[in-house]
Amino acid sequence: MQVHDVDLRLLRIFVAIVECGGLSAAESRLNIGRSTISSHLSDLEVRLGIKLCKRGRSGFELTEPGRVTYQASLELLQQCEAFTTTVASSKNELSGRVTIATIDTMVSDPRCGVARTIAALKTKSDNIQFDINVCEAREVETSVVNGRSLVGIGVSRHHLRGLDYYPLHNENNFLYCANNHPLFDCKPSEVNKLLQDAEVITSNYMRDKETRNDGLNYQNSAIAYHDEGIAHLILSGKFIGYLPDHYANYWVDKGLFKTILPEKYAYQIPVVLISSKNNPASPLANALIEEIKRCHC
Repeated sequence: MQVHDVDLRLLRIFVAIVECGGLSAAESRLNIGRSTISSHLSDLEVRLGIKLCKRGRSGFELTEPGRVTYQASLELLQQCEAFTTTVASSKNELSGRVTIATIDTMVSDPRCGVARTIAALKTKSDNIQFDINVCEAREVETSVVNGRSLVGIGVSRHHLRGLDYYPLHNENNFLYCANNHPLFDCKPSEVNKLLQDAEVITSNYMRDKETRNDGLNYQNSAIAYHDEGIAHLILSGKFIGYLPDHYANYWVDKGLFKTILPEKYAYQIPVVLISSKNNPASPLANALIEEIKRCHC
């Protein structure tokens, strides 16, 4: 079949659906409603003449032709981006799609240079499209490995082969409780006893067994994959949990959060810039990496 612009658009929508795990989950990423997404998916299935996925009450699941189409779509879209970038570089222009995968809450860290990087690149060229994907720490690395993102900004305790890791800064995390938790206004003599009884939220980064060596109770009913989820659980007054200080300060300043024994319950996460060793670096990718390094402080 011949591939037209409309087909590329439908393939991008299909890829987003797969990566988000379903039509409803893809709404926020695509910024269109579920019914419109479903219509686009049906159009693509008619265009290709195959059933791409099963969708309904049982959930979202790719068919075998759907899995093949997904992998082929990734390759095709990457080749299209490479073509655009190569042609632009021959004219000494920066052009193409800048895709950045990042962990959440980085926007509240004044040291984060993503916004400054975007401004710098936009000043250099109006022919750049920006795609920022906020995801879990492990997904940041995966996104760079499979070529969905040019770079990632995240944390990694076990570096993957084929990736470069450039240190940006260390993020300080402290243990917090809310003002409706018994630990907030307790006497110093009561802290240790209340800590042993408190339920601590298991976070995405803290799930690694060797990190959880603080002696607290992680056998509970709460787990969160993003810092915003941790904040919701802490605000309930039923849990305590670790958060980056730059993110938690919003509630600390309002008198809603406070740190618990910060001299004891704290750890640092190295925030790194992640890029691929295997993919040939384009002028746009090189410019992006250099600007991120320059703009972080």
